[in-house]
Amino acid sequence: MPTAQAFDAQGQGRGSVELPADVFGITPHTAVVHEVLVAQMANRRAGTHSTKTRGEVSGSTRKIWRQKGTGRARHGSRKAPLFVGGGISFGPQPREHRQHTPQKIRQLAVRSVLSAKAAAGVIVIVDPPTLEAPKTKAVVALLAHLPVKGKTLVVTAAPDAMLVRSAANLPHVVVRPAAGVTVYDLLGADTVVLTTPAVDALVEVFGR
Repeated sequence: MPTAQAFDAQGQGRGSVELPADVFGITPHTAVVHEVLVAQMANRRAGTHSTKTRGEVSGSTRKIWRQKGTGRARHGSRKAPLFVGGGISFGPQPREHRQHTPQKIRQLAVRSVLSAKAAAGVIVIVDPPTLEAPKTKAVVALLAHLPVKGKTLVVTAAPDAMLVRSAANLPHVVVRPAAGVTVYDLLGADTVVLTTPAVDALVEVFGR
């Protein structure tokens, strides 16, 4: 049974807790994780890359010299791709990069990464902090009492605007609701901090 260290809202340790094995204790499926990660990175692309063809660059279409008798290759205009300032041959054009992956595949990928993180001992459970107003110092103080390092992903049971605003100025901290956790977020985090209700929310969203 996978376990994780647990802390209260002030960062005081309260032992270890067991994590649900069907989400945090499976054998990671690396091929599925790779497939979902590639798809999510592709979905982040805007697809607005664009180059101009010879029909789109500005310039005259006048024939630059006569067809025969000059000893030079025949050309139609300065907009040919081999001239400086000419069009681009087979350059990138705006297109849709989005890749679709089935929901069960995405769920398996998240379970795989969570299980790998649990096995590595980088998942921390904490009681949800009570914030009456956005307070970056409160988040910094809490994280200082937790065994976190590097980039930290904080997962809440539901969207928490107050916590998001409190951590907005911390470049190494990302806050996500359980339903919005992605493989990209998990793989980019050195430590995953789950609020106590977030554990059940992850099981509900990504469990079998």
